[in-house]
Amino acid sequence: MLYPVRTPWLFKMVHPTCLWQMPAGKDKIFLTFDDGPHEEMTPFVLDELAKRDAHGTFFVIGKNAAAHPALVARIKEEGHALGNHTWNHLNGWKTQDQTYLDDIMQTGQLVPGRLFRPPYGRISKSQCNRIEQELNMRVVMWSLLSGDFDPELEEDKCLRQVLDRMRPGDIIVFHDSAKASAKLRYVLPRVMDEIGKRGWRCEKLG
Repeated sequence: MLYPVRTPWLFKMVHPTCLWQMPAGKDKIFLTFDDGPHEEMTPFVLDELAKRDAHGTFFVIGKNAAAHPALVARIKEEGHALGNHTWNHLNGWKTQDQTYLDDIMQTGQLVPGRLFRPPYGRISKSQCNRIEQELNMRVVMWSLLSGDFDPELEEDKCLRQVLDRMRPGDIIVFHDSAKASAKLRYVLPRVMDEIGKRGWRCEKLG
């Protein structure tokens, strides 16, 4: 599976108003988790964060949030940030603008807030503009992909992919989903331990 691990500058130029990375000088890392909540993986992530007094940002799919309201409540209660990831995990490149916005607004009824991440990172300029201007939301991308979703990527290579590239200010993508479960269980604790060894902190987006 081919994808850029670190986000190329050209991607950022296409959507310059999106949030791709946080300021690099404060020794903070921003772990984000897409596609939940999931009955097994979201509690695992929350437990790992709690062990280290760390915080993250969860971009939830609306239909999953509707199926697991107690997990949405736990994410909020434990001090993490919640973001919108559409109701049906829509690909913006294949979806009409109004349908896309309606899907986001449906999720917003369960998950209010200003953070939005497009599934697959696929969003048109017009969709991005309307989300920012009409919905007053911040479109959040990433600077580093863990690759935990990649079935061809071995666990240790997934770990090295993150450890060898991460730096302060990075917004890193993981997935609290069944598909990513094996790699996430292996990679996330080791990444967080290394973040601690480097004297960095895991913070939520806001």
